[in-house]
Amino acid sequence: MLKKMDYKWKAFSAVGMSLVTMVMSMSMTAVALPSIAEYLEVSLQVVSWVVIANALTVTAVLVPFGRLSDLLGRKFFLSGGLFVFLIGSIMCMLSNSIIILVFSKVIMGIGGAMAQSVGTAIVVSIFTKNERGQGIGSQTTAVAIGGALGPIVAGLILQFFEWQALFFTMFIMASISFIWAFLVLDDSKIGSFQSKDRKFDWVGAVFSGIAMFSLVISINNPFDGLLFYFVTFFFVSCFFIFLFLFIIVEKRSESPIIDLNLFLEPVFRYASITRVIGFVGRSSLFLLLPVYLINIRNLQPGFVGLLLLGSAVGMGIGAQLGGRLADIYGHRRFTIFGFILAIITGIFISQFEVNTSLIYIIVILVLNGFSMGVWATPNQLATMNSIPKEKYGSVGAFVNLTRNTGNVIGQAIVISIISFVMTLQGFDIELSDIGKIPNTVEAFIFGWEIAYIFVIIVTFIGLIAAVMTKPKMR
Repeated sequence: MLKKMDYKWKAFSAVGMSLVTMVMSMSMTAVALPSIAEYLEVSLQVVSWVVIANALTVTAVLVPFGRLSDLLGRKFFLSGGLFVFLIGSIMCMLSNSIIILVFSKVIMGIGGAMAQSVGTAIVVSIFTKNERGQGIGSQTTAVAIGGALGPIVAGLILQFFEWQALFFTMFIMASISFIWAFLVLDDSKIGSFQSKDRKFDWVGAVFSGIAMFSLVISINNPFDGLLFYFVTFFFVSCFFIFLFLFIIVEKRSESPIIDLNLFLEPVFRYASITRVIGFVGRSSLFLLLPVYLINIRNLQPGFVGLLLLGSAVGMGIGAQLGGRLADIYGHRRFTIFGFILAIITGIFISQFEVNTSLIYIIVILVLNGFSMGVWATPNQLATMNSIPKEKYGSVGAFVNLTRNTGNVIGQAIVISIISFVMTLQGFDIELSDIGKIPNTVEAFIFGWEIAYIFVIIVTFIGLIAAVMTKPKMR
């Protein structure tokens, strides 16, 4: 049966398995943080560095890895990334201190970034131009599957085993994905070595890495008091300084990490802006909804995971439908439709109350997930179709960077909004304490509504950018 399978689907299965593994690992780690904090006898604030370290690593090296994959080959980066990831998983499983665990998550982040940096480039190379929407839609579906399965699997495992079992599960999944990628991928068939330029801009890579590192630290600042303001000011300043230096270096470089002239192309420019904004709006849902369902509605984590599965199902359906239709009719109308639907469902989500029907919530989540899939796939298709094939590696990594950056920014902003609103009402507490203290439920619901007003406004701005994602008339 495998011999008869079209090679593009064999290669895609390697990409898809790696995506499911990476996305599951992120959500599984987030679920395990309280258990890890208790086992290692550290605060939730300290254990948050387990997640922050991974985000810092992936964000800092993703785009340079995309360019480096053009030189070393995409098979090496996908299979090699999975191998590094599984080594990091073993190290996490054996960690007996928070310092070792954070370092191990950095190793996992390096492996994850290697694999993520080439996924999109492989997909657009193995599918013909009139099938790319289908391929990218399947890629988005893999992300949805990983995001949905992560909390469910983590919840089930933690009911019977310690948190180390989660990393053992990641190790098993990464091992299977590594073996399959190593056996299936063929550089001559997945578009490797398309770039004629064999040089690498190390200075640009360092500057971009420092800039993105500074951005993530400033957004995910875990410190309190005066140190919070000092760290924020310092790293925000570093971000702008090194971003400026990166732009200067890239304009002068003969082998840039990413060709800045691509931003002169309207489709590429506005599609990139649309993607960042879209994920800023989307990320808040998976951050706030578990708090609402567990702390406000008093539901069990395992059941909450099943409810979130509705959004993933909607996203998978939307991604497949949006991708296939975009192959036929173009990307723009479906991106616009997806954002309009996201705004409408966002309005309904903002009105969730303590006694809102769970059936109603599931329907809204399915529709919201559908909106995400139906805009994200055509948007990514528009970006990749607007560039020459020798740019697939660096731009494919950049596309993933826009998603990660949007997620980080969106989550930080909505947490800040809800925390600020609750503080004004006299509740300066952790999100995990909501519902345990009198009147905190009402304060959270009010903050939820304000946060979603922000999400709706941001999504409307994304809609404007989507409307402007229109090719020049030739």
